[in-house]
Amino acid sequence: MDRELAQYLKERGKLVDSILEDLLPPASTYPPIIYEAMRYSVFAGGKRLRPILCLAGAEALAKDYTPLLPVAGAIELIHTYSLIHDDLPGMDNDDFRRGKPTNHRQFGEGIAILAGDGLLTMAFEILSRYGLEQIAEKGFSGQQYLQAIHEISRAAGVAGMIGGQVLDLQEAGQEANEEAKEEAKEKAKEDVLQYIHQHKTGALFRASIRVGAILSNASETELAALTAYSEYFGLAFQITDDILDITGDKDKLGKPVGSDTKNQKITYPAIYGLEGARVLAEEAVEKASGSLSNLPGNIQPLVKLVNYLLERES
Repeated sequence: MDRELAQYLKERGKLVDSILEDLLPPASTYPPIIYEAMRYSVFAGGKRLRPILCLAGAEALAKDYTPLLPVAGAIELIHTYSLIHDDLPGMDNDDFRRGKPTNHRQFGEGIAILAGDGLLTMAFEILSRYGLEQIAEKGFSGQQYLQAIHEISRAAGVAGMIGGQVLDLQEAGQEANEEAKEEAKEKAKEDVLQYIHQHKTGALFRASIRVGAILSNASETELAALTAYSEYFGLAFQITDDILDITGDKDKLGKPVGSDTKNQKITYPAIYGLEGARVLAEEAVEKASGSLSNLPGNIQPLVKLVNYLLERES
């Protein structure tokens, strides 16, 4: 990884971790088991990409990102909730996440479900409290803040992550790797794959950057540019994630590889092959970088982040 990018991610990650410590009640809060389970997954590691992208969206517009830290923290809570639920036996049934036992393996399935529910609900508690207390102080308009909450809630709901996960579950086990007998069937698989990517993975990336832009008074042109970046970023992330499930090192990934193949999921390598998927990832990265050229602020973190996706190992 580029040294400047590594330092950037380290510094922003510390800021996000600090705000998460402030936002989450201590593990001793009654009833302690639920707070312990919530904190277990939130602080289990991770790159904090979604909250960092929210902050970087403000930077790309030459605006102060610090007022957005609570919003970025809430986004990370939503992401963590989604991971807890994705790992459940009724979903992907994974035993490890970020090199540690998944939440349901550590605390039991019931507590894991409630921990995910708690994080999702707490995220909107934080967003609403922050909005009520600090809109005037931080210079946000009520309209901007409502739009930001709308972006986040839509990305987390049936029109976003939940809808994508539904289709992912429905398609699993339907022999995604078999050679289609008809061109229409192949096209249908491509459409399903695109839908799953845009909703299950891409929606929260998109919302993260758009919220950073909206709360930074982005113009329509600036918002469109950052939206395009977020969509190509999400695409590149998902393609490389699918590739890593085949070629990655489980010790570096912090979870077993091969689960997509085992569950017969529709993935980019399954449809396009490994080399075809790599080409698609490279094209998405190039388009993401190109969308930023006319923004007024520091775009280098966003450029370096999307290029890093092509070399990431976790």
